[in-house]
Amino acid sequence: MSALFHQLDLLHALAGVLVGVLVGLTGVGGGSLMTPLLVLMFGVSPQTAVGTDLLYAGTTKIFGSGVHGWRDTVDWQILRRLASGSIPAAGLTLLTIWHMGQIDKSAQHLIMTALGGMLILTSIAVAFQRRLRRFARGLDPLEPPRRAVLPTVLLGAAIGVAVSVSSVGAGAIGVTALLMLYPNIPLSRIVGTDIAHAVPLAFVGGFGHWIIGDVNLVLLVNLLIGSIPGVIVGSLFSSRASDRWIRPLLAMVLALSGVKLLT
Repeated sequence: MSALFHQLDLLHALAGVLVGVLVGLTGVGGGSLMTPLLVLMFGVSPQTAVGTDLLYAGTTKIFGSGVHGWRDTVDWQILRRLASGSIPAAGLTLLTIWHMGQIDKSAQHLIMTALGGMLILTSIAVAFQRRLRRFARGLDPLEPPRRAVLPTVLLGAAIGVAVSVSSVGAGAIGVTALLMLYPNIPLSRIVGTDIAHAVPLAFVGGFGHWIIGDVNLVLLVNLLIGSIPGVIVGSLFSSRASDRWIRPLLAMVLALSGVKLLT
């Protein structure tokens, strides 16, 4: 434990604070920001960044989902639908990764490509989320709500695969898709549901990567020291904070990170 204490790093903790606040405010930022931050700024290998980030995101979002649950901004029915697709899909994806064996350079390149592509998709989802939601409200495509059951399960399965490979997908993409499927549910409730759903999914993916050997424990602790208070603060302000300036800036950062990873 003393050895772990001596390896604590202020920069990693500050990165945890920044990402934790954004996760609590918008439901976006766990994998979308932390994984590219670890790869591009701290030089962490892609597979270790994905595995460590999943456990980081799961632990961080326990506290965020606790706040959202206390504020009654979690729709547990939607969460169950998502999890029924995402958890099995994540498990199958991790089994596939495990059977691939040692990660070589070609596999690392594949992870980087998947991560870059998911970041660009996420940036688009963040930038156009409001317009997509207004469009969905105008169409009201999935009324009665029972018609949204299968699309929600399939959405969960897609998120499970994406998160297991790249740690990205459960934030902006998940929130935007849920807003399209349930356009009459308040944004704060969609964000709370997305954060709560990310907890079991991230832990399944994170522990799977830990077994494979893709988790850095010291790095994980450093990130959590900052992210836990950050996500609590962000979650408390999520229903009152204006995102007019947060979302364009976040979309730009995600797009630039995605392009950087692809080049």
